[in-house]
Amino acid sequence: MVAQKYNFPITASGKVSQAFLERGMHDFASAVEYIRDVPYGRNTDKLNLLTVFTDGCATCSTKHGLLKFLADENASQHPPGPLQRGNPDVQLILCLFKMDGENTRSVKNILERTGLPYMPEAHNYLRVNGEILDVMKKNWSITMFPETILEEHEIMPEQITDYKVAYHKAFLQNWLNQHPEIKYNLEELFTIREECIKALY
Repeated sequence: MVAQKYNFPITASGKVSQAFLERGMHDFASAVEYIRDVPYGRNTDKLNLLTVFTDGCATCSTKHGLLKFLADENASQHPPGPLQRGNPDVQLILCLFKMDGENTRSVKNILERTGLPYMPEAHNYLRVNGEILDVMKKNWSITMFPETILEEHEIMPEQITDYKVAYHKAFLQNWLNQHPEIKYNLEELFTIREECIKALY
């Protein structure tokens, strides 16, 4: 497992580190296990990553944003190495992938009804020393469907809100422009996307 392979102790005094320590987690691997088990659901305030604890739910954005923040807080606690703050070995990744009835069965009926082959969906995960760490759900990871990834790039935790939505919508508009056979405008397509997301709960 990636988290165990690159495990490190939680020793920082930052608010995220303290939140994990207060809940009995003393290293990165145990924090990852805890976050993986948090049910999928939207948070009340995505800018405050600690709402993952108070809401009792999280999305791919808040789960991985929180773990990235944890890694950054603890990077300065260790000698020079792969987990230094700012080192790209611990990256928060934004990708676009083909969400379809095969990799996400709960959206299959929606896509069939709307006639869409797939929904280009924005997804977050971590790359630790170049290896994907995806904890959105216990039995689901983008590593199970690498061929569906359309593009990816690194972002920072504060970019999981407005930036992510704007980037996603720009991608969708470009996708519509390239596929004139799809008879939806951007607003209609994003409404279908929202229906798909609700089906994940």
